Amino acid sequence: MAVAAAGYAAALTAAYEAIEAQGDRPHTVGMLLLLGTWLVSTMHALGARQRLYPPADPSDQRNRRVVEAARYRRTLRAEARRIALEDRGLAHELRIGRPDFDPRAYDDGGLIDVNHAPPQALRLLPGVTPEIADRIVRCRAEHGAFISAEELALQADLPPRIVPDLAEYGLFLT
Repeated sequence: MAVAAAGYAAALTAAYEAIEAQGDRPHTVGMLLLLGTWLVSTMHALGARQRLYPPADPSDQRNRRVVEAARYRRTLRAEARRIALEDRGLAHELRIGRPDFDPRAYDDGGLIDVNHAPPQALRLLPGVTPEIADRIVRCRAEHGAFISAEELALQADLPPRIVPDLAEYGLFLT
């Protein structure tokens, strides 16, 4: 690229020198040299572009959009948690953590209120099978509300692998 740039600079300098020279013929030669340099440099740039700037893979763009959507849902969960902690009445009215209620206009990012949701809603939590959902409901009835995913895992004897997902998607309103 540096050699090409030096060649184009030399051709442009020669073209301007020829244009500035006296007489008709040098002026025409200079204009032709200027036009030729412009055409050759454009073709070179178009040819080199593919190597220097490979086209974006459509799957990369799709993946970026999916990642952005996941990050956005994470911010929705954080905002819904903030509302639930600051104003339980508003959280109840917005039906935060209750996918079993219809209609729900507020998007809470997929939170599930572990202390109040029915078993079919608990099954929406990652890693929660129908058996685990029933175990959570039984344990909730026996011991009362849970305050964290860790307490839930301990009380209901849940597999440790699902605790991070319970912490991310579970809401523990008392």
